[in-house]
Amino acid sequence: MELKGLGKAAAAVKYELACMPEEEKNRALLAAAAGLIRDTDRILTANAKDVADGEAKGMHPGLVDRLRLTKERIQAMAEGLKQVSALPDPVGEVLDSFTRPNGLKIEKRRVPLGVIGIIYESRPNVTADAFGLCFKAGNACILKGGSDALSSNLAITESLRASLKECGINPDAVQLITDTDRAVTEQFMRMNEYVDVLIPRGGAGLIRAVVEHSTVPVIETGTGNCHIYVDAYADLAKAIPIIINAKTQRIGVCNACESLVIHESVRERFLPMLAQALREKNVELRGDERALEAVPDMLEATEADFGTEYLDYILSIKTVDSLEEAIRHINRFSTGHSDAILTEDAERAERFLNEVDSACVYVNASTRFTDGFEFGFGAEIGISTQKLHARGPMGLSELTSYKYVIRGNGQIRS
Repeated sequence: MELKGLGKAAAAVKYELACMPEEEKNRALLAAAAGLIRDTDRILTANAKDVADGEAKGMHPGLVDRLRLTKERIQAMAEGLKQVSALPDPVGEVLDSFTRPNGLKIEKRRVPLGVIGIIYESRPNVTADAFGLCFKAGNACILKGGSDALSSNLAITESLRASLKECGINPDAVQLITDTDRAVTEQFMRMNEYVDVLIPRGGAGLIRAVVEHSTVPVIETGTGNCHIYVDAYADLAKAIPIIINAKTQRIGVCNACESLVIHESVRERFLPMLAQALREKNVELRGDERALEAVPDMLEATEADFGTEYLDYILSIKTVDSLEEAIRHINRFSTGHSDAILTEDAERAERFLNEVDSACVYVNASTRFTDGFEFGFGAEIGISTQKLHARGPMGLSELTSYKYVIRGNGQIRS
């Protein structure tokens, strides 16, 4: 179907979804979860083709990891749909209600956004996550995945649409753009007539292109140059496993730690221990002058390193003399995604939480928890690093707007 046809179909079905009872949506989500498990072999076959093509083209290992599906990852996708089905339906929630002196009764009520367009790169699990959240919140979705994952995304979408059809629901609730022409993507960004909001998920280049070229309202899901600050009062034994997890548990994700900030008072004691632990994970260290004094065989960092989202086994290290300097450094170089402090001093922890200007700020925990599944949202549509409408992991409520419902008994304005 041509792009305009997808838009018309989505704009038509959004009114059905907006009024669909919660029980019917939950039944369809559970059926879709079962359908993914049923279609696992077919999805893996399609994904194997994408992975083989990516490796043949010399795709970076971190991006191959994002692209690759396994039985366990498909099971996680299905589990995400199940979790979304168990969450309260936000549609129709009354956010506020009051009565005016003239007798008008006014309610502020949650409603779906309508048609949500999602442009994303080589992460086929986004296809199921995006559908589940959009559908539960009463929205139709049009998906535009990266060309590297086209076979995978098509197999997943076909599975989801088949499950909806089996439940007697219009399968146009989820549609996939299969044309990989860049001109089609640019046309999609200008479909104001049909698309109510556009959400890009991917690297800085993709997000910048969507923000600059879209005429549809955009919710930015930002890149993740995430920091961990090892404070003067950190528990150093606790710090090492936190940093190892944040840096190496998965390298190709936006909530992985890319930059370490360390207080001068613990530099000499801590950095050699940390360097040894990171070497065992094949992590390359790039440090400033004082970090090099503690670990002479690490590479020298440039200023560009401090602002880089590596998505690789690389970590930059900055030494600071105070908490204030750490906060300034992080606010300068962070992308506003997730940043953490490791400290046993409660007052310093609170200062960090209050003064670091990021969507998610942590004390004594890995940044890898910035995730809709980990936050109990079932899944997420992305991690918003902007401040209007939504910020942080975007779950169901972030995929709604609101309207005012006013009841009167004959009032007129004088």
